[in-house]
Amino acid sequence: MDEISNQHLLYEKEGYIARIILNRPEVLNAFSLPMIQGWVKALADAQEDSQIRVVVLTARGKAFCAGGDTKTMLAGRGFIAEDEHGETWGPKALDRKRSLTRHIHKVALTLESMDKPVICGIQGAAVGAGLDMALMCDLRLAAESAKFSAGYVKVGLVPGDGGAFFLPRLIGTAKALELLWTGDFVTAVEAEKIGLVNRVVPDELLEKSTLDLAEKIAQSPPVSVQMIKRAVYSAQRTQDLRTALDMISSQMAIVTELEDYREGLVSMAEKRPPVFRGK
Repeated sequence: MDEISNQHLLYEKEGYIARIILNRPEVLNAFSLPMIQGWVKALADAQEDSQIRVVVLTARGKAFCAGGDTKTMLAGRGFIAEDEHGETWGPKALDRKRSLTRHIHKVALTLESMDKPVICGIQGAAVGAGLDMALMCDLRLAAESAKFSAGYVKVGLVPGDGGAFFLPRLIGTAKALELLWTGDFVTAVEAEKIGLVNRVVPDELLEKSTLDLAEKIAQSPPVSVQMIKRAVYSAQRTQDLRTALDMISSQMAIVTELEDYREGLVSMAEKRPPVFRGK
């Protein structure tokens, strides 16, 4: 267990894979300050650790994440359960904006800066900011029990943690607006149909399926995997075709200098599995 782990979030590393596990099952993994702080630290550690090639996000209990902590919200103390330092939501609008920026938004921004794949395994409910956090991952596997809701509008809120940014990019503007405006739940089957998740698996196979996919990607040449991620997201967000082609040609020139490129060719010629070392 890594020193980043705390009561509300576990962080583990084995081989090429880092695991972040939400660990407040008694409150459906609603956010707490230690959880959010550990989440940011774990992502940063995984990005900097040259041994780690893939990050996996899962949760303990019957739900993935309920997002904001209902008890603290009802008490006027914001989305995040207080820790021993008494972190509060604040009496003014600017205080509440700063609270989001200082805490939950750091998870989104740290995820955006990562060039390593992040895979999410989802069981039970992913609601509000919990859904947003799943949307920020690169790939999503859902258990048959999974259900998804933006939820914000039902309590008079807006998607404050990136949902309005990520959801339309995954499922299209019209469908995203429908889910954001109604707060309706989507089943795992419907989520797969509209492109919200990559695949649906039986509940008892969720963890294994998620880790198997992570291991499969981790066995690929890591520099190529990271460059593919950069190329895909850059092309989606900011680039025209000429810029995208210029970027990918530079990446192609770099990866053909690496030992993994030669290993891929040699292993194919020798009809054996390749062993990519990230060099």
